[in-house]
Amino acid sequence: MEALLCKKLGDPASASVIRNYPIPQLNSPTAVRVKVKATSLNYANYLQILGKYQEKPPLPFIPGSDYAGTVDAVGPAVTKFKVGDHVCAFAALGSFASFIVQDQSLLFGLPKGCDLVAAAALPVAFGTSHVALVHRASLSSSQVLLVLGAAGGVGFSAVQIGKVCGAVVIAAARGAEKVQFLKSLGADHVVDLTNQNLTASVKGFLKSRKLKGVDVLYDPVGGKLTKESMKLLNWGAQILVIGFASGEIPVIPANITLVKNWTVHGLYWGSYSIHRPAVLEDSIQESISWMEKGLITIHISHTYSISEANLAFSALRDRKAIGKVMIVFDDMGRSKL
Repeated sequence: MEALLCKKLGDPASASVIRNYPIPQLNSPTAVRVKVKATSLNYANYLQILGKYQEKPPLPFIPGSDYAGTVDAVGPAVTKFKVGDHVCAFAALGSFASFIVQDQSLLFGLPKGCDLVAAAALPVAFGTSHVALVHRASLSSSQVLLVLGAAGGVGFSAVQIGKVCGAVVIAAARGAEKVQFLKSLGADHVVDLTNQNLTASVKGFLKSRKLKGVDVLYDPVGGKLTKESMKLLNWGAQILVIGFASGEIPVIPANITLVKNWTVHGLYWGSYSIHRPAVLEDSIQESISWMEKGLITIHISHTYSISEANLAFSALRDRKAIGKVMIVFDDMGRSKL
């Protein structure tokens, strides 16, 4: 099979595409082997290869997390799936390969005719935003949500889930194309950070709607933008710490948190598979249901073959993506720019 093998930490371009890597065998009676159709690139995958992620797997390893594909083989005790079924899933490692093996309990069935490339982009991005906004923040229709990095992989999912919850959604991004994309998703107000001041723009919008401030901050960016966003938060607001795409870890002053009665949520979605697996399962199941109903849409910004993985990581690193960057196996795996 084809696989991307990381033999040393550093530049993703140094990872090797192996054409004849051994196909993984079923390793338990309830194991399922999936022929991967597509796998998603997340910022965590990029950090993992750089050696800057909080979890550092032993070398060599096959990176990759969420994916979708077709069941290729099942163990003798598998009851949930049969060969030919379409599934999506999240793995700690290993989806940057044309086959992967996981236990049946970790797979999610997909309806017939489902777009497997879109489904492969769903688990991490929409799972993260669903747990953050629905389970942790309990976002409601009476609240204002501010999403930073809103055109990125997790940001655009937060905008959509915010609208499903009925909230007033403010989105921040850079560039006219991203602004138009976010408006098409239903964002109530979009700030173009290339030529607008975040505080002034958001305050102007809030005043026009007779709203006091932001109730929930969804922050996958960090750095100076976090500090600026705190000026917009209401008393009793909630801050969702999703990541640090800016490369800077922000400081959230404890004294201000106390005085303003803020709640700060750290959100590492992957760890829910260990500590709260039922919550993680619910986040993916409801996201799949919303996708089926057309309440959310998966926007694919770029698709690449496994041999173009370095280009895929470049698109992610250079913030060229509007939505998700994907690696697609078979004849569809060609760059879409």
